[in-house]
Amino acid sequence: MEISYASPSASSLASSNSALSSMPSSTRPVKVIPLQHPSTTSSSPAGGYSAGVLVKKWTGKVKQMTWINWMELLLPCSRWIRTYKWREYLQSDLLSGITIGIMLVPQAMSYAKLAGLQPIYGLYSGFLPLFVYAFFGSSRQLAVGPVALVSLLVSNVLGGIVNSSEELYTELAILLALMVGVLECVMGLLRLGWLIRFISHSVISGFTTASAIVIGLSQVKYFLGYDVSRSSKIVPLIESIIAGADGFLWAPFIMGSAILAVLQIMKQLGKTRKHLRFLRVAGPLTAVVMGTTLAKVLNLPSISLVGDIPQGLPKFSVPKSFEHVKSLIPTAFLITGVAILESVGIAKALAAKNGYELDSNQELFGLGVSNVVGSFFSAYPTTGSFSRSAVNHESGAKTSLSQIVTGIVMGGALLFLTPLFEHIPQCALAAIVISAVITLVDYDEAIFLWRINKKDFLLWVITAITTLFLGIEIGVLIGVGVSLAFVIHESANPHMAVLGRLPGTTVYRNIQQYPEAYTYNGIVIVRIDAPIYFANTSYISDRLREYEVEVDRSTGRGPDVERVYFVVIEMAPVTYIDSSAVQTLKDLYQEYKLRDIQIAISNPNRDVLLTFSRSGVVELIGKEWFFVRVHDAVQVCLQHVESLKETTMRSVSSPNDASTYIQRLVKSRNEDLSVSQLESGFQKLPSSNEIDPQLEPLLSRNP
Repeated sequence: MEISYASPSASSLASSNSALSSMPSSTRPVKVIPLQHPSTTSSSPAGGYSAGVLVKKWTGKVKQMTWINWMELLLPCSRWIRTYKWREYLQSDLLSGITIGIMLVPQAMSYAKLAGLQPIYGLYSGFLPLFVYAFFGSSRQLAVGPVALVSLLVSNVLGGIVNSSEELYTELAILLALMVGVLECVMGLLRLGWLIRFISHSVISGFTTASAIVIGLSQVKYFLGYDVSRSSKIVPLIESIIAGADGFLWAPFIMGSAILAVLQIMKQLGKTRKHLRFLRVAGPLTAVVMGTTLAKVLNLPSISLVGDIPQGLPKFSVPKSFEHVKSLIPTAFLITGVAILESVGIAKALAAKNGYELDSNQELFGLGVSNVVGSFFSAYPTTGSFSRSAVNHESGAKTSLSQIVTGIVMGGALLFLTPLFEHIPQCALAAIVISAVITLVDYDEAIFLWRINKKDFLLWVITAITTLFLGIEIGVLIGVGVSLAFVIHESANPHMAVLGRLPGTTVYRNIQQYPEAYTYNGIVIVRIDAPIYFANTSYISDRLREYEVEVDRSTGRGPDVERVYFVVIEMAPVTYIDSSAVQTLKDLYQEYKLRDIQIAISNPNRDVLLTFSRSGVVELIGKEWFFVRVHDAVQVCLQHVESLKETTMRSVSSPNDASTYIQRLVKSRNEDLSVSQLESGFQKLPSSNEIDPQLEPLLSRNP
């Protein structure tokens, strides 16, 4: 269906020329696609579905759920249990589970020391939470347990409350696990995981890089042989290291450095040589065996050992010291954020590689349940580990059965191997931590950001520097704040473009991107590439005024007019418009009206058009100035511009003009014959050989 437009004169646009409307002129019908205007009596809101529709849709989905669907919702493990292929999967899951268990035992003790806890609490944290996550978590390859970054956060906040040697320190670490678990469960149930999307990858990379440096420096004390003050800031750490240089001991330094070198060599060989991949997994265990053997053989008093580790599984106990909950809330939120960013990100990547879907909110709930249950069995906060998850995937893990196997390995270590752990040197555990966090120093990302986007690089640098010098919490807050400031700035200053027509088509594109695109004299076509709301209305208005003044006539075609008569706004990218934007558009219309300029709207979506209808914008501007395509709007506007030119020419004609009415009619007829050339901008009618048959005539001539 098409609508024909006709413009006998310019009287509707230029009231000063209304007296000329009786003059004869050509009528050129223009066929355009009609825009369907929604009814303003529609019950659905402009922003989408009504609450009633959403509830009805949700209840309908619930009614359709079978008992299998309910089982998969409540226990995600039932998805892989029902389809488990014993002959294909069992061997891979057993092998990967044992591999991660061998890797986790020494890492768990090392990370517990980093958190300021006794090594046994690292083993506890790597035991029961694994079984719980295997049943409630939706990822089949994610390896859960203690991680370096969370351990540093625990140490940082608790070190400012109580001395790590006191029993209260351990109680608060366990209480923190409960708080983190509750937060994760609540966010998962309320489907609030999307909130973390506001933390950009640049912030996370800068934060982890700075944290890795702080973690490494905090472990140097076990290499140097003297105590270093506990801090999350780089300056106090370096000052403490320099101040205690008199207590330097060669024995732990040489042993720790040698173990660290072995770990790095094994890790590098495991990454670069496929047939030596097992070396990467065996690294932590090798460090423990090597350190224990050297400590036993050399028996040097200057090398401090782990000491006594309780034997047996953790016992049930309710977390204590709830009076400190208020002081732990910020850290609980921070750890939850790190858990979502690290764990859910890894889990999604592994799910995509292994061909199954993963619900991030359900994943968050699974992590929360594992932390809540773990807190009743002396575990401190846990989350998914990047390094162990990568090894788990590379080892061929198919399902969460590998986590159960890893949990069994940890249980065996707690029951039978703890007496052997007493002779592990502290410098060996420190070497394991340093080796693990070296990979977190993401300088490659900084180089990449410098090449791709200087703004993201600046965000990376700001986050890294503030985290190093001001502390972890302040660093994250500043990084997130600057990131949000960038988002707000981009939203308040959206991209806008002047459009021109690509030769031989009815397609209109950015004239900066396509220099061959041409515009039409008297018409400005502007595309707004963002939602329009209170924060960016002023910017958009200013840019529209600039486009009106800064008209590039070098690419203009069509009638030779001196100023702009029409502003066509392409609104296809505009997904939302608020009341402030509506009022701004009304004000802009009135401002344009005083200067004899007409606004035309092209391709608004249903919600935007409904807002326009309800606010009276459609009635104010006129339904005839709303179009499906930019090309339709240009056709109608160009017809009016041609009529304006014709009227202007008549108004400047002398009353003593010798031309007769018949001569003026013939002249008008000749101008009508040249209408098909307006799309190319020529005022002279070219020969038939010069006409491109592929060009769509901009205005249809009368038959």
